[in-house]
Amino acid sequence: MSDTPAPPQSTRLAILIPFAIVTLIWGSTWIVIRDQLGSVPSSWSVTYRFLIAGIAMLVYATVRGERIALDARGWGFAAALAVLQFCFNFNFVYRAEGYITSGLVAVVFALLLVPNAVFGRLFLGQQLGRQLLIGSSVAMAGVTLLFVHEARSDPHGPAASIAGVAWTMAGVLSASVANVLQATQTARRYPMVSTLGVAMLLGATLDATIAWTVAGPPVIEWRAGYLIGTLYLGVVASAVAFTLYFGILRVIGPAKAAYSSVIVPVIAMLLSTLFEGYRWSALAVAGSALAMLGLVIALRARRPAR
Repeated sequence: MSDTPAPPQSTRLAILIPFAIVTLIWGSTWIVIRDQLGSVPSSWSVTYRFLIAGIAMLVYATVRGERIALDARGWGFAAALAVLQFCFNFNFVYRAEGYITSGLVAVVFALLLVPNAVFGRLFLGQQLGRQLLIGSSVAMAGVTLLFVHEARSDPHGPAASIAGVAWTMAGVLSASVANVLQATQTARRYPMVSTLGVAMLLGATLDATIAWTVAGPPVIEWRAGYLIGTLYLGVVASAVAFTLYFGILRVIGPAKAAYSSVIVPVIAMLLSTLFEGYRWSALAVAGSALAMLGLVIALRARRPAR
């Protein structure tokens, strides 16, 4: 009988493949979101996104034969997820892109790794192993270099930059609490697809309330790019990606799952190179390399003990 320990679950294809898919999808969303910042108030764009996502999730749940079986506690869980993940988080992020570039928002959002690790330790009792801490440190060094690069190239003034970073950090904290909620035993009591569908529709209702209060009656842009982008964000970047992401999170924990946010800026920059003529600097190359190295180190770490 071999004494060689089994490899960590985070290095298995059943985790790595959906992890890569989620990262690629979310790396592409920044370009789409930026294209939507125009005549339609951001709160209404968020509303349309999660209305479509919620409907898609419930249709999928019906096809699978998955019933909406939520008790009072389940409805409370779905409501909390709606407020934190599908209302506050996205309204904050869309608002941030009105102040700073999408690249800088993506880089700041990579800090999700930090509160996920801290909250996982405080509320889930997950110990942070040495290898995970080393990987996190290397990745954060890369994120720092990316931040410096994006901050230097950001055309907005200091006041706008501070406001944009503050809105992004508010989104990071909201998303982090939602991530930890998904790793609890309460989340495991309810079917994921239908529960997420309910949470997305509740979130869309809250988003619509905020949008009507702040921006007035619904506004929509009938441009093909806007409509296709909204469908992509609703179905692919929300319904598909969140199902995959929360499934990963429940297996490897919120700290490791948050590494998707570390790689997302790198993917966004690669796509910007292809479609927008983005030019790489030495800082961007070094930051991306460190972020990737940190990811490899962290994913090879054992899952934190509970």
